[in-house]
Amino acid sequence: MNPRYHICALLLLPAILLGCARRDVPHQPPPHVRLGYFANLTHAQAVLGVSSGEFASAIRPSRLETRVFNAGPALIEAVLANEIDIGYVGPGPALNANERTFGQGIRVVSGAAANGVLIVAREGSGIHRPSDLKGKRIATPQLGNTQDISARYFLSHTIGQSNLNNVLPIPNAEQAGMMSRGQIDAAWAPEPWASVLVSQVGAHVVAPEKDLWPSGKFALTLIITTPDFLKNHPEVVSQILRVHHNWTLRLQQSPEAYVPQLGDALFALTGKRLRGSVLDSAIKNVTFTDDPMPDALRTMADWAYDLDFARRPPRLAGLIDTQLLATVSQGAPRTDRPTTQTSSASALN
Repeated sequence: MNPRYHICALLLLPAILLGCARRDVPHQPPPHVRLGYFANLTHAQAVLGVSSGEFASAIRPSRLETRVFNAGPALIEAVLANEIDIGYVGPGPALNANERTFGQGIRVVSGAAANGVLIVAREGSGIHRPSDLKGKRIATPQLGNTQDISARYFLSHTIGQSNLNNVLPIPNAEQAGMMSRGQIDAAWAPEPWASVLVSQVGAHVVAPEKDLWPSGKFALTLIITTPDFLKNHPEVVSQILRVHHNWTLRLQQSPEAYVPQLGDALFALTGKRLRGSVLDSAIKNVTFTDDPMPDALRTMADWAYDLDFARRPPRLAGLIDTQLLATVSQGAPRTDRPTTQTSSASALN
């Protein structure tokens, strides 16, 4: 045999052995896990999981790092820039990320909240029902976020408004001041911000967004990660989901019991103390659930495409992966079961 073959074989042997060894080595925990979420009642599992220290304890020896966002598009940019590993975010931005990355950028691993959005208007605005919103100055948290897409779709497809320049992306924390000065007429607001506008500014509720859906419910908050992080660190994702799932169960069974703890945690994040009455009111409008509601995601994806937030018709195959969630929640009492199906639904029309 040619000696060169012996040399090549000897050179390749360490690489072959290393490759075999790697297949037997368990996933190594990352040095840190970067979690993104909002200071919103609709992200309660994240807020409470961080403030209680349960997330940090669950992922040790990895170190938990957190970052709070105002709305979904900014969080998505951080995920796609590899600045966040796991995030709580609304369907609109998650679907946008899926479309931008041709289905390769993110995975939805759980739901977190449904409903929890109110349409509110200032006194004297002349807005008493959803149809009165036509031509009025309506605040949403951020361009392209879930509430922004819902508001634009309702105005254009339900009440026939052709120009949507009256939909104004304004951070949640700035809306009360602008409404009190008469600079905006209404807000399409997630909780607790909707209840803040009612309590602080005297706004009135025009309608809960869920009343505009034939099913009476819609997905509001999801948990996402990247395919790479899910593949390389399934144990970490499972630990995060275990804490999340436990908080979902607690909030389903006795949400009012956690209002004081939630109020303290939100105060630590925002520096603003919400009255107990605001949180008591707000938490009644939110449904906490692990179900990512694939039908609602399909509907939202169709809206985003109709509104030109997406360049291509929605393709959601592979977006939802709840296998780890199913394992974590197995044997626990549940009122809804996670699912990986995607199907079509129509709403707000």
